[in-house]
Amino acid sequence: MLLWLPWRAAATPQRLALVAPDGARLSYAELHERSDAVARQLVAQGVRANDRVGVLLPNSTEFATIAHAVMRLGAVLLPLNLRATSRELAWQLSDAGVRVLACAASTAVAATTVTSHVPNVAIVRIGDDDVDAAGLMARITPPAVPHEMPFRDRAPADDPMAIVYTSGTTGTPKGAILTYDNFWWSAMGSALNLGIREDDRWLAPLPLFHVGGLSVLTRSAIYGTTAVIHDGFDAARVNATIDRERITMVSLVPTMLGRLLDDRGATPFPQSLRCVLLGGGPPSAELIERCVAMGVPVAQTYGLTESCSQATTLPPGEATRRPGSAGRPLYPTEIRVVRDEGDDAGAGEAGEILLRGPAVTPGYWNDPEATARALADGWLRTGDIGQLDDDGYLYMLDRRDDLIVSGGENVYPAEVEDALLSHPAVAEVAVIGVADEEWGQRVVAVVRLTTSGVTEQPDGNELQLHCRTLLAGYKLPREIRFTTQPLPRTASGKVKRGSIER
Repeated sequence: MLLWLPWRAAATPQRLALVAPDGARLSYAELHERSDAVARQLVAQGVRANDRVGVLLPNSTEFATIAHAVMRLGAVLLPLNLRATSRELAWQLSDAGVRVLACAASTAVAATTVTSHVPNVAIVRIGDDDVDAAGLMARITPPAVPHEMPFRDRAPADDPMAIVYTSGTTGTPKGAILTYDNFWWSAMGSALNLGIREDDRWLAPLPLFHVGGLSVLTRSAIYGTTAVIHDGFDAARVNATIDRERITMVSLVPTMLGRLLDDRGATPFPQSLRCVLLGGGPPSAELIERCVAMGVPVAQTYGLTESCSQATTLPPGEATRRPGSAGRPLYPTEIRVVRDEGDDAGAGEAGEILLRGPAVTPGYWNDPEATARALADGWLRTGDIGQLDDDGYLYMLDRRDDLIVSGGENVYPAEVEDALLSHPAVAEVAVIGVADEEWGQRVVAVVRLTTSGVTEQPDGNELQLHCRTLLAGYKLPREIRFTTQPLPRTASGKVKRGSIER
């Protein structure tokens, strides 16, 4: 497979490739030049083919350049979660056998702390916050470049491109191997569903160390379109960028979209915005209704690290006809929903979601047992619970690990959370199962109330009465705990139910 950036730099050198958080705007020729300069810096540190390169960088030009640089060397990208602890990161470096850890000025101290726990990992600083582009190019190009520089223009399709550790909402994170084929077919499936336009600009306020953000970089290079990246989520800034940069596509999780709509008020989105890709867990019915009422071109999607981002996506415009659906599988991904016994569930029946296809990971790094469990018979067992309708559209319900079994009945936390979030005073909620001698587990809701727009705050009884009109009796929260602190979330915006005290 031809590498995407070198090919793109030759085919459309002057086309805008990247708009960085600091305002830098790079053409494909410029991005390719910078990427090769970073590759030379990595070679000077001894990086060779198949070496794993850790990346502890914020969303930035440097992240984009090093992602492409490791491809040129045949090395493997290991993007690291900036919100993880130093010991968690050290474990990942050790597990992956990382040789070099790349950082920026802003993450240099963290990188030093992390590598103090792991021997034989060199730190290389990519760029500086206080140098201009010319200074950066001069600094990262070593004086002598080996004649036998191991750059390449193509890669075997089944070569690992990246190892992305799962978010670890439950259990120990596992390093999902993502190949060039995985990224290619993910991009193709998305393009066949959402289309490609030459003027597409895909905004990514998601972390680039997350597969949803990283996929924006790779897809943009494959398509020859523009990636616009932010170094964090700020609703006002995202709204301004959508308007100013004529953004056509943006990737968000439900909490981000809710804040975006709150900030925007009654101001409509520009006609240039053709798709709001919504992932990271099932959104509330209220959020989808707000989008429909405002004419937001929302496209709910289901995917995970192991499926290289999107696995199913509902095309924009279908949210009114199939509210709550994450769409059909993207070509050529296949999907099944199975019962505990392993046979296919019927239409409308809940079961575990299984995936198969060339966008699905071949397995987990350094963990053959986890690979065998997850990929039995060639199907990826996602651990997610969902159902298919008669037309093959997926409705994602929850994580199997978060499933609450109360009195022999299955309770999906997301459904209870959806009911509570429909109350105007509820800002955030997490529903968990707590051990109960009589029922096995009881349903407990941890709620943070909003501080604006509500004249009177509800108590637990009022919220339970609210839920009673929306949920079956066995699904009702038996206990409601209030908190004033934001709920713990992963970097991709998912509530970490496992971190909430039982």
